[in-house]
Amino acid sequence: MNNTDILVISGTNNRNSLTAQVADYYATLLNKRGCGSQVLKLIGLPADFTVTALYENEGKNPVFNRLRERMEIAQKYVFIIPEYNGSFPGIFKAFIDGLPFPSTFKGKKCAIVGVSKGPQGGVLAMSHLTDIFHYLRMHVYPLKPRLSGIHDSRLATVLANAQYTQLLEEQAEGIISY
Repeated sequence: MNNTDILVISGTNNRNSLTAQVADYYATLLNKRGCGSQVLKLIGLPADFTVTALYENEGKNPVFNRLRERMEIAQKYVFIIPEYNGSFPGIFKAFIDGLPFPSTFKGKKCAIVGVSKGPQGGVLAMSHLTDIFHYLRMHVYPLKPRLSGIHDSRLATVLANAQYTQLLEEQAEGIISY
């Protein structure tokens, strides 16, 4: 990964998630604008990483270490975050907790997109995540699209909503120049 690329993170390890599809789509938005991007999907996390890669085992899990290195190299991120139980997935919080503090995020920039079956579009998840990123000293882009009422797991259904595509495109433009 080039450190000028934007790293797009799919914030769940659910193998059949719409979140991962939105992350892939977002990367194409960045690429169409001449910005390099890569997608990091949490489905690539080792199943046992909370035991084999955190705390006293830091640095000992080669698969987790590769993901951690991608996060450390990146200077900008886009987080596609599904809403789980009024917040974001615990697996994503555990992933963040396994990254070096504060160097992974300090002084860097990010954008957040919420994905939710509910009517709020992940607003609580994005709020919780914004608080964490501010604590980690990262700059959060203010436009946070909320893809709400998602009851169909097909990306084409989501993108049929012109307002959603417009917000994603506007945010992509913004994070590139942020």
